[in-house]
Amino acid sequence: MEEYAVIFSQYLNHKGLKLTEPRRCILETVFSMHTHFNAEELYDKIRGKTNAISLATVYRTIPLLLDAGLVQRAIRSEGRERYEHIFGHPKHIHWLCRNCGDLMETDLNTLYPILEKQAQDWKFKPESIELNVKGLCWKCTPIENETQSDEK
Repeated sequence: MEEYAVIFSQYLNHKGLKLTEPRRCILETVFSMHTHFNAEELYDKIRGKTNAISLATVYRTIPLLLDAGLVQRAIRSEGRERYEHIFGHPKHIHWLCRNCGDLMETDLNTLYPILEKQAQDWKFKPESIELNVKGLCWKCTPIENETQSDEK
């Protein structure tokens, strides 16, 4: 059994729940995906394997995966929560282009010392850090100098 499956099984046992076959299938599908996903995309991927799991089961399982620390909310885009599996992955910043929807990631490690220092100054104990930046990517940003160079 994969380590993430052991963690999920232990979490469920602690909650008085079982690692059922539908939950196992959802877990395995989540960890087979290496992109951000919403509940419907996850469900569509599962439907390619089996028809035995409902969309409602997917929606009920996602909060369990979140609470177990295996999945996190990545960002809200197109009116839907997007998730990603985080077990074994470094924390990172999401950069979302509000025009084309492009989603890029960079490592959060360079900001940790600054955030930790600020938390210490405020006597604050952070439990989780999520950083999302919305704006325009380089493809969608008009080049300001184009019009100025045309005038010369």
